[in-house]
Amino acid sequence: MKIGILGAGQLARMIALAGFPLGLEFVFLDPSEDACAHQLGEHLVGDYDDPALLTQLAERADVVTYEFENVPAKVANFLTAHAQVYPPPQALKVSQDRLLEKSFFQELGIATPAFVPVASMADLQHATATLGYPVVLKTRTLGYDGKGQALLKSEADVAAAWDALQGYACIAEAFVPFKREVSIIAARSVSAAVAFYPLSENQHQGGILRVAECCANDPMQAQAEDYLLRLLNALGYVGVIALELFEVEGQLIANEFAPRVHNSGHWTIEGAATSQFENHLRAILDLPLGSTAAIGQAAMVNFIGGLPKVEEVLAIPDVHAHWYGKEPRKGRKVAHATVSTANGDSYRYSLDKLERLANRVNNS
Repeated sequence: MKIGILGAGQLARMIALAGFPLGLEFVFLDPSEDACAHQLGEHLVGDYDDPALLTQLAERADVVTYEFENVPAKVANFLTAHAQVYPPPQALKVSQDRLLEKSFFQELGIATPAFVPVASMADLQHATATLGYPVVLKTRTLGYDGKGQALLKSEADVAAAWDALQGYACIAEAFVPFKREVSIIAARSVSAAVAFYPLSENQHQGGILRVAECCANDPMQAQAEDYLLRLLNALGYVGVIALELFEVEGQLIANEFAPRVHNSGHWTIEGAATSQFENHLRAILDLPLGSTAAIGQAAMVNFIGGLPKVEEVLAIPDVHAHWYGKEPRKGRKVAHATVSTANGDSYRYSLDKLERLANRVNNS
């Protein structure tokens, strides 16, 4: 069985590594000749919207999936005419547009921040008058890792934010004074079987995820599962999905969802009975889903823009290193490490030490 993947970055790499023990093979389509997954299967080098390459991908793969959500609609539509594609293109369409996404959440009864569409300075002024300050102005499309957004704390910030983002369709959202940021990941198979992972509590800096910590038996688990199940069923979803949420006064408010395996679920490789990457493959192939139960305590720490020596990471007890084979560059995710152990005292010691190491490297 051969899996086609649009993209050959670190997420595709981890999907392939999870698939080899299942006897699976892979073919990737990516414009970069040295994309970090290229050694793990056949690599078609070229643009994502190249019809000839898309045809090759569809012909060589039994099922096609993707590692990023900004797959052009015409590409998804082309592929679905030639192959099985999971997750479904409707999930891509909704997730690619923040206005569609927030409206879809509300249709499903999933709480969101108050929001207003913005296409002009007059719209933005109306939005700030309606929502009050602070306001988060975001492009409706193509924003990730903190890109394409600005925080407006007062009227003095409006002109600069508009200058930075004008020309893009935008959405203004009321700032959420959250207690914490969490995400929930689930897998849904072709046969509609569903498995939820424990919540992850996430720490961001500059809009980029730094730490994701497994929260087994979290009091917000049931509400997060309810929200995500509504989303899964409404989309007829197949594969792994992540829903990012804010906790505010004991309630959850949806921020966004990602129709793919997710950075906040990397701890599942060592910290869950079945990783999100293996369960994504099981889901799209309609194989029985694996247990999502946490094994002890687990967390993931990203290395962003720089790398420590691998021996520094491995010297920390109960820590596992994952290098992506990417050249360090400011703001770029180049590796992560996980802590996984049943020993509570050892877990906290190791996670603290790993975070200090990452902070040193990330800020260097």
